[in-house]
Amino acid sequence: MIRFVLLFVTYLLILPKSWSQEKQTLEPGELNLRKLIQPIPSTAKFINDSSYIWCGTMVKSHVDQKYHLFYSRWPRKFGMMAWVTSSEVAHAVSDSPFGPFEFKDVTLPHRGSKYWDGMYTHNPTVHFFNGKYYLYYVGNFGDGVITSPQLNWTHRNNQRIGVAVADDPNGPWQRMDHPLLDVSSDPMAHDAQMVANPSVTQMSDGRFLMVYKAVAKQRPQPFGGPVVHLTAISDTPYGPFVKQNQPIFTASDVDFPAEDPFVWYQDNCYYAIVKDMQGAFTNAGRSLVLFYSLDGLQWKLAKNPLVSNLTIKMADGSIRKLEALERPQLFFEDGKMVALLCAVNETLGHSYNIQIPLKTP
Repeated sequence: MIRFVLLFVTYLLILPKSWSQEKQTLEPGELNLRKLIQPIPSTAKFINDSSYIWCGTMVKSHVDQKYHLFYSRWPRKFGMMAWVTSSEVAHAVSDSPFGPFEFKDVTLPHRGSKYWDGMYTHNPTVHFFNGKYYLYYVGNFGDGVITSPQLNWTHRNNQRIGVAVADDPNGPWQRMDHPLLDVSSDPMAHDAQMVANPSVTQMSDGRFLMVYKAVAKQRPQPFGGPVVHLTAISDTPYGPFVKQNQPIFTASDVDFPAEDPFVWYQDNCYYAIVKDMQGAFTNAGRSLVLFYSLDGLQWKLAKNPLVSNLTIKMADGSIRKLEALERPQLFFEDGKMVALLCAVNETLGHSYNIQIPLKTP
């Protein structure tokens, strides 16, 4: 009898905890990412005096247990718009996801105009799938002429999506001699002009979903447009990816509403953080916003869509008002959301990467 009473009491003590655990799983679209953002320590600012630093994507190595940051960089002396001709994907390492990070090497260097990605690598996003590391990125080629402060449109319109594969974040990385995802041959296609900004996640059924930026040829050149986002699905992380050809993150009467998607699966749905180019989705103006989807193909604004405006808070209490907060990427460790990485411009003259701490939901 005493044993039965003890078992019953133990059951009552455990039951509320189980209820609490169940409530931690949110309904689709209910994630409030803005509430999870914490002040940024000074070590979580990765900056270099001689280079623009853009993008930022991180993975923890199962080999050396260190945190590996992959980012885009190009010489500051060339100007901000030289990203399109001069960017290369580089690599830095830290013992903490919040730095300080130290430069280690150039992961995807320039390799010559005979390659589709030979003169520029940009927009990295790194993942660990099935025992290997996959670094998705954008490459291009062209005449190599630096035209900053104007874009070199030949290089911009030659952007294509690729992937490099390694057993260790320290490399060596194996690159392909052809794009993972190319433009469509149909001149009226949504992605007839260029493709860029890939984001990839493993789907609930084991397949792989890519969300990417696409530019059509239906508007005046050289910019083209409209600029939309599309999806593609593959059975493997290295392709082939089958295009679904249905624009997402759209807004009425806006030719370029969003860019810089980051997509992941959580709480029985897919989420995507995107840069709202001009306040098409909230009243916050240019900002980061959250979408969700039940299948990865049809997307709606999340119930708490605003992730961040152009203001960030540092751990010392200071507030920074920014010119740009872009290229959002989440870092997960042991299945938990740890940091939001972003590219930052405080002024138009320089840029760097930050790793924003996130409170566990």
